[in-house]
Amino acid sequence: MNLQHNENLKSLMSQSLREQQDSYTIQQLFEQFPTTTELLDVSEQQLTTIKGIGISKARQITAMLKLAKALTIPTDEPYIIRSPKDVYSLLSQELCHLTKEHFVCLFLNTKNRLITKEIISIGSLNAAIVHPREVFRAAIKRASASLICAHNHPSGDSTPSPEDVELTKRLVDAGAIVGIEVLDHIIIGAGNFVSLKERGLM
Repeated sequence: MNLQHNENLKSLMSQSLREQQDSYTIQQLFEQFPTTTELLDVSEQQLTTIKGIGISKARQITAMLKLAKALTIPTDEPYIIRSPKDVYSLLSQELCHLTKEHFVCLFLNTKNRLITKEIISIGSLNAAIVHPREVFRAAIKRASASLICAHNHPSGDSTPSPEDVELTKRLVDAGAIVGIEVLDHIIIGAGNFVSLKERGLM
Protein backbone atom coordinates (compact mmCIF):
# COMPACT_ATOMS: atom_id res chain seq x y z
CA MET A 1 0.00 0.00 0.00
CA ASN A 2 1.28 3.47 -0.84
CA LEU A 3 2.47 4.97 2.45
CA GLN A 4 0.84 8.37 1.87
CA HIS A 5 -2.45 6.77 0.82
CA ASN A 6 -2.22 4.54 3.89
CA GLU A 7 -1.82 7.57 6.18
CA ASN A 8 -4.66 9.45 4.43
CA LEU A 9 -7.03 6.50 4.89
CA LYS A 10 -5.97 6.09 8.53
CA SER A 11 -6.65 9.77 9.15
CA LEU A 12 -10.08 9.59 7.50
CA MET A 13 -10.94 6.42 9.36
CA SER A 14 -9.96 7.84 12.75
CA GLN A 15 -11.92 11.06 12.11
CA SER A 16 -14.99 9.18 10.95
CA LEU A 17 -14.94 6.69 13.85
CA ARG A 18 -13.81 9.27 16.44
CA GLU A 19 -10.87 7.05 17.37
CA GLN A 20 -7.11 7.61 17.60
CA GLN A 21 -5.09 6.41 14.60
CA ASP A 22 -3.20 3.98 16.87
CA SER A 23 -6.37 2.52 18.43
CA TYR A 24 -6.90 -1.26 18.43
CA THR A 25 -9.74 -1.06 15.89
CA ILE A 26 -7.79 1.06 13.38
CA GLN A 27 -4.65 -1.06 13.77
CA GLN A 28 -6.61 -4.29 13.24
CA LEU A 29 -8.25 -2.90 10.11
CA PHE A 30 -4.92 -2.10 8.50
CA GLU A 31 -3.33 -5.38 9.62
CA GLN A 32 -6.15 -7.56 8.31
CA PHE A 33 -6.60 -5.57 5.08
CA PRO A 34 -3.06 -4.35 4.28
CA THR A 35 -3.53 -3.24 0.67
CA THR A 36 -5.58 -0.30 -0.58
CA THR A 37 -7.67 -2.60 -2.79
CA GLU A 38 -8.50 -4.99 0.06
CA LEU A 39 -9.46 -2.17 2.40
CA LEU A 40 -11.59 -0.24 -0.09
CA ASP A 41 -13.47 -3.41 -1.11
CA VAL A 42 -14.01 -4.81 2.40
CA SER A 43 -17.50 -6.08 3.23
CA GLU A 44 -19.59 -5.50 6.36
CA GLN A 45 -19.32 -9.22 7.15
CA GLN A 46 -15.53 -9.07 7.04
CA LEU A 47 -15.46 -6.00 9.29
CA THR A 48 -17.64 -7.57 11.98
CA THR A 49 -14.99 -10.27 12.52
CA ILE A 50 -12.83 -7.56 14.16
CA LYS A 51 -13.36 -7.19 17.90
CA GLY A 52 -15.23 -3.99 18.72
CA ILE A 53 -16.89 -3.61 15.30
CA GLY A 54 -20.61 -4.33 15.27
CA ILE A 55 -22.95 -4.09 12.28
CA SER A 56 -23.66 -0.35 12.71
CA LYS A 57 -19.96 0.53 12.91
CA ALA A 58 -19.27 -1.78 9.95
CA ARG A 59 -21.86 0.11 7.90
CA GLN A 60 -20.28 3.40 8.93
CA ILE A 61 -16.84 2.16 7.84
CA THR A 62 -18.01 0.80 4.47
CA ALA A 63 -19.86 4.07 3.74
CA MET A 64 -16.75 6.09 4.57
CA LEU A 65 -14.51 3.83 2.45
CA LYS A 66 -16.91 4.10 -0.49
CA LEU A 67 -16.71 7.88 -0.22
CA ALA A 68 -12.91 7.79 0.14
CA LYS A 69 -12.69 5.60 -2.97
CA ALA A 70 -14.82 8.04 -4.95
CA LEU A 71 -13.07 11.18 -3.74
CA THR A 72 -9.39 10.29 -3.48
CA ILE A 73 -8.80 8.36 -6.69
CA PRO A 74 -7.94 10.71 -9.58
CA THR A 75 -10.39 10.68 -12.45
CA ASP A 76 -9.27 8.93 -15.64
CA GLU A 77 -11.12 11.26 -17.98
CA PRO A 78 -10.30 14.99 -18.03
CA TYR A 79 -13.14 16.78 -16.28
CA ILE A 80 -13.41 20.51 -16.89
CA ILE A 81 -15.20 22.70 -14.35
CA ARG A 82 -17.09 25.44 -16.17
CA SER A 83 -19.77 26.36 -13.63
CA PRO A 84 -21.01 25.70 -10.08
CA LYS A 85 -23.47 23.21 -11.61
CA ASP A 86 -20.49 21.13 -12.80
CA VAL A 87 -19.25 20.94 -9.21
CA TYR A 88 -22.70 19.95 -7.96
CA SER A 89 -23.04 17.28 -10.65
CA LEU A 90 -19.64 15.84 -9.74
CA LEU A 91 -20.15 15.71 -5.96
CA SER A 92 -23.87 15.65 -5.16
CA GLN A 93 -24.36 11.88 -5.20
CA GLU A 94 -21.38 11.38 -2.89
CA LEU A 95 -22.19 14.16 -0.41
CA CYS A 96 -25.92 14.82 -0.21
CA HIS A 97 -26.90 11.87 2.03
CA LEU A 98 -24.04 12.05 4.55
CA THR A 99 -24.84 12.68 8.22
CA LYS A 100 -21.63 14.65 8.90
CA GLU A 101 -20.13 17.60 7.07
CA HIS A 102 -17.41 16.56 4.63
CA PHE A 103 -15.18 19.32 3.27
CA VAL A 104 -13.84 18.50 -0.19
CA CYS A 105 -11.48 20.33 -2.52
CA LEU A 106 -11.34 20.08 -6.29
CA PHE A 107 -7.80 20.83 -7.47
CA LEU A 108 -7.58 22.29 -10.96
CA ASN A 109 -4.85 22.97 -13.50
CA THR A 110 -4.45 26.16 -15.56
CA LYS A 111 -7.22 25.06 -17.98
CA ASN A 112 -9.70 24.38 -15.13
CA ARG A 113 -9.29 20.64 -15.67
CA LEU A 114 -9.74 18.53 -12.57
CA ILE A 115 -6.44 17.14 -11.28
CA THR A 116 -8.09 15.30 -8.41
CA LYS A 117 -10.69 15.66 -5.66
CA GLU A 118 -9.80 15.12 -2.05
CA ILE A 119 -11.52 15.02 1.34
CA ILE A 120 -9.81 17.62 3.51
CA SER A 121 -11.90 17.25 6.66
CA ILE A 122 -14.80 15.34 8.20
CA GLY A 123 -16.72 17.27 10.81
CA SER A 124 -19.55 16.78 13.25
CA LEU A 125 -23.25 16.94 12.43
CA ASN A 126 -23.13 20.63 11.53
CA ALA A 127 -19.47 21.66 11.40
CA ALA A 128 -16.50 20.71 9.26
CA ILE A 129 -13.46 22.17 10.98
CA VAL A 130 -11.04 23.24 8.25
CA HIS A 131 -7.82 25.21 8.49
CA PRO A 132 -6.44 26.99 5.41
CA ARG A 133 -3.06 25.30 5.87
CA GLU A 134 -4.67 21.86 5.29
CA VAL A 135 -6.30 23.07 2.10
CA PHE A 136 -3.21 24.71 0.66
CA ARG A 137 -0.80 21.99 1.75
CA ALA A 138 -2.88 19.61 -0.38
CA ALA A 139 -3.18 22.15 -3.22
CA ILE A 140 0.59 22.71 -3.38
CA LYS A 141 1.24 18.95 -3.26
CA ARG A 142 -1.07 18.54 -6.28
CA ALA A 143 0.60 21.45 -8.16
CA SER A 144 -2.79 23.14 -8.46
CA ALA A 145 -3.29 26.39 -10.33
CA SER A 146 -6.63 26.96 -8.58
CA LEU A 147 -9.15 25.15 -6.45
CA ILE A 148 -12.84 24.94 -5.63
CA CYS A 149 -14.09 24.08 -2.15
CA ALA A 150 -17.30 22.21 -1.46
CA HIS A 151 -19.03 20.78 1.57
CA ASN A 152 -22.39 19.30 2.43
CA HIS A 153 -24.99 20.47 4.92
CA PRO A 154 -26.48 17.33 6.51
CA SER A 155 -29.63 19.32 7.36
CA GLY A 156 -30.37 19.44 3.61
CA ASP A 157 -30.50 23.26 3.64
CA SER A 158 -27.65 24.64 1.52
CA THR A 159 -27.93 28.20 2.89
CA PRO A 160 -24.41 29.40 3.81
CA SER A 161 -23.81 29.97 7.52
CA PRO A 162 -21.80 32.97 8.79
CA GLU A 163 -19.00 30.48 9.53
CA ASP A 164 -19.08 29.26 5.91
CA VAL A 165 -18.69 32.82 4.65
CA GLU A 166 -15.90 33.61 7.12
CA LEU A 167 -13.98 30.43 6.24
CA THR A 168 -14.29 31.19 2.53
CA LYS A 169 -12.86 34.67 3.00
CA ARG A 170 -9.93 33.25 4.97
CA LEU A 171 -9.27 30.71 2.19
CA VAL A 172 -9.43 33.40 -0.50
CA ASP A 173 -6.95 35.56 1.43
CA ALA A 174 -4.60 32.61 1.99
CA GLY A 175 -4.84 31.67 -1.68
CA ALA A 176 -3.87 35.19 -2.72
CA ILE A 177 -0.70 34.89 -0.61
CA VAL A 178 0.42 31.52 -2.01
CA GLY A 179 -0.74 32.22 -5.58
CA ILE A 180 -3.49 29.59 -5.80
CA GLU A 181 -6.89 31.13 -6.53
CA VAL A 182 -9.99 29.90 -4.71
CA LEU A 183 -12.57 30.03 -7.52
CA ASP A 184 -15.70 29.16 -5.54
CA HIS A 185 -17.15 27.46 -2.49
CA ILE A 186 -20.16 25.24 -3.17
CA ILE A 187 -22.51 24.16 -0.42
CA ILE A 188 -24.51 21.03 -1.21
CA GLY A 189 -27.88 20.28 0.38
CA ALA A 190 -30.61 17.77 -0.39
CA GLY A 191 -31.17 18.25 -4.12
CA ASN A 192 -29.92 21.84 -4.06
CA PHE A 193 -26.72 23.85 -3.84
CA VAL A 194 -25.44 27.37 -3.30
CA SER A 195 -22.39 28.99 -4.92
CA LEU A 196 -20.86 31.62 -2.63
CA LYS A 197 -19.29 33.19 -5.72
CA GLU A 198 -22.69 33.62 -7.39
CA ARG A 199 -24.13 35.01 -4.15
CA GLY A 200 -21.35 37.60 -3.99
CA LEU A 201 -20.16 36.24 -0.65
CA MET A 202 -16.49 35.91 -1.58
